[in-house]
Amino acid sequence: MQDNFSEALAHVNTNSRPSDLRITDIRVCDVVGLPMHCTLVKVYTNQGLVGLGEVRDGGSRNFLLALKSRLIGENPCNIDKLFRRIKQFGGHARQAGGVCAIELALWDLAGKAYGVPVYQMLGGKFRDKVRLYCDTDVEGRHTGKEMGQALKKRMEKGFTFLKMDLGIDLLYHEPGALSAPLGFVEELAAAADYNPIARSLSPDARTLRNRKYDMNNIPHPFTGIQVTEKGFDILEQYVADVRSVIGYEIPLAIDHFGHIPLGSCIRLARRIEKYNIAWMEDMIPWQYTGQYVQLARSTTIPICTGEDIYLKENFRPLVEAGGVSVIHPDILTSGGILENKKIGDMAQDHGVAMAVHMAESPIACMAAVHSVAATENFLALEFHSVDVPWWRDIVK
Repeated sequence: MQDNFSEALAHVNTNSRPSDLRITDIRVCDVVGLPMHCTLVKVYTNQGLVGLGEVRDGGSRNFLLALKSRLIGENPCNIDKLFRRIKQFGGHARQAGGVCAIELALWDLAGKAYGVPVYQMLGGKFRDKVRLYCDTDVEGRHTGKEMGQALKKRMEKGFTFLKMDLGIDLLYHEPGALSAPLGFVEELAAAADYNPIARSLSPDARTLRNRKYDMNNIPHPFTGIQVTEKGFDILEQYVADVRSVIGYEIPLAIDHFGHIPLGSCIRLARRIEKYNIAWMEDMIPWQYTGQYVQLARSTTIPICTGEDIYLKENFRPLVEAGGVSVIHPDILTSGGILENKKIGDMAQDHGVAMAVHMAESPIACMAAVHSVAATENFLALEFHSVDVPWWRDIVK
C-alpha cells in the first residue's frame, strides 16, 4: 500500500499544500516612473510561494504595513474572509491602497497554490482578449491637430480605443476664454506644475507643494470658474481638429476637464456631442449623485466616473440613480479583483457598462486583466504606460 501511495505522489505536484499555507511576512518596495510612483508588495508564505500586489499610485505604504499584524499566520487562500477582516481599514481613492494590494496578493497566492488562473476561480472567462484603451498626453501648449497626430501614432501601434484630455488648461492663456474672480486663473496656471506625490521635500518645498495641491483641488462647484462662449468655441474646435486627423470610426473618450461647475459641463457636452465621444470622464466629483443625474439627462454623451470609489456599495447610488452610463473603477481603489467583478455585475443589472482605470505597474495590470476577463459588461482597460520603455522589463 505504501509503495502504491508513493508511486501516486510521484505524479502529483506537492510543492504547495493549500490547507497548510500560512503568511509569514509582507514586504514592499517603491518604483518611480511607471509612469506613476508605485509601491509594490510581496506576501511571503511558509511554503516558498510569494504573492504579488500593489498600492495605488501616490498611495502610502503605511496603509499596507498597518495590516501586517492582522495577516501573519493566516491562510492566504481564505481570500474573502481576510478581505472582510481588513476592508474596514480602507477608504476612497488612495486610502484603499493597502487593502487592495493585499487582496491582489492573496489571489496571486491562491492561484499559485492551486495551479489555477485567477479568472477561472472567479467563474471563468467571457473573453480570450482584453481590449486596452490608450490614454494620450501632449506636453505643453499644443493644438488639436497635434493631439490628433499623437493619437494617430497610438492607432498605428494597434490600439483600437483612445482617450485624451480636454481641459480648461487649454484656455489659461486665451484672453476672454474663462470667467473667474480676477487673478484666480493666473494663480491656477502658476500652480499647475507640481508633483502631488513628491517625497523627501524640504519644509519650504513641502509647504509650497501643499499650497499648489490645495489650489488644484478646490471642488468643481466652488471655484467660481465659468467657460465663456469663446472658450467653448476653442474647445469645440480642438475636438473637431482631433477628429479630422483620427476619423470617426475609432472610439474617443475624454478626461481631465478641470474644475468647472455643472452648468459649464452641460454646455461643453452639448457642444461636442456631434464628435461621437465614447464617454466624458470625471466631470464633477463622484459624490454628487444628483448633479451626475442632471448631467446624464442633459447630453447624449455617455457619462463616466468611478476611479476613486471604494467598494461596491458606494457605486450603487450613482448606478441606481442613472447618473452614469459607464462605471470606471480602479482595481487598486475599488476593493481588488473580486470586488471589481462584483461592481461590474451590479452595474450590468442596471444596463451600465464597465471600463477600468489603470495607471500602474504590470502587477495591477495583470490583476485587472483577470478580473475583467471574468466580467461580462467590461468595455476597455486603460493603459497609461505606452511611453515607459522599461514597463514590461519588470516582469518575466
